[in-house]
Amino acid sequence: MNAILHELTENKLNWLLVFVPAVLIAERTSPTAHTVLFLLSVLAIVPLAGLLSRATESVATKTGDAVGGLLNATLGNLTELVIAVTALRAGMLDLVKASIAGAVVTNSLFMLGGAFLIGGLRHRAQEFNRANARMQAGMLLLATIALLIPSAVVKVDLLDVPSFTQPLSLSLCVILLIVYGLSLLFSLKTHREFFASAGSGEHDEAPWPLPAALATLAAVTVMIALVSEIFVGSVQEAATAFGMSRAFVGFIIVSLVGAAAEMAAAFSGARKNRLDLSVGIAMGSSAQIALFVAPVLVIASYFLAPAPMDLSFSGGQVLMVLLTTLTVSFVVAGGRSAWYLGVQLLALYAIFGVTLYLLPG
Repeated sequence: MNAILHELTENKLNWLLVFVPAVLIAERTSPTAHTVLFLLSVLAIVPLAGLLSRATESVATKTGDAVGGLLNATLGNLTELVIAVTALRAGMLDLVKASIAGAVVTNSLFMLGGAFLIGGLRHRAQEFNRANARMQAGMLLLATIALLIPSAVVKVDLLDVPSFTQPLSLSLCVILLIVYGLSLLFSLKTHREFFASAGSGEHDEAPWPLPAALATLAAVTVMIALVSEIFVGSVQEAATAFGMSRAFVGFIIVSLVGAAAEMAAAFSGARKNRLDLSVGIAMGSSAQIALFVAPVLVIASYFLAPAPMDLSFSGGQVLMVLLTTLTVSFVVAGGRSAWYLGVQLLALYAIFGVTLYLLPG
């Protein structure tokens, strides 16, 4: 325990933890200071993400990188789920849909591209398990098709009516949840041997004891959830003050902040040549958002939102998700990466970001 406390105090990033109580106090004393709350919540999430990353690495040394990636993606997506549920309660369905599509794109392009770039700058070439990456890409493609069908039918056949979109969305959600559950059974039980790590990688720091790591994961996830609620309550007004469009806020800002925890772990894994962990986090998180988080939010909207949400996304959002899925599927097929591959993924993400930033309204 003393070793853990020494490590925490030596890491200067943990000094930013002072912003966690600061944002909680500011939310109580100045709830209308939206710009200040927005900045404080972002600064608070950064060190929490670092702690989540360190604890997850310790768990991964006990369970293996595949399960470690799955665990990190699940806990990271809990933050995004809390953000979306808060927006649902406020009736901000457009923001929720944009954050879902944006999370898939951010995790697949920015997180994976950043991991390839960071790992490639330190290691000339890196390898990862193609079977795992291909399965995640296949799951993501399936989910993309499920998102594309309602949007396409509504636009082409002019059937944008609740009597059609809501039952269709609920039916697709059930299918996606079943597929996601079976994917866990396949990768963690019946065919677990297919998903072993392709390389040994580096373990620079001694792993924490499993009870301490799991306790840290639970505590930090709760804190991130609390800070995320403050973030979503201030993000719209702060975005207006910074001149950002509503689409940019949901697709880029909310997604980046929501994925901060997973990014820290994915980038750290790539730097230590543990690319299976990075790929598992990035692609696993994208698949979970599309196959699990999105269906759960649609079902939850019937109980929490002023009006039910469906899976009919805007044409631009669906197109970006589709292009992202096809690009990532092609990139991970080889099972090898280098730094320039990361540059290409980040460039595509930048193209989407600039387009949404300049979008009127």
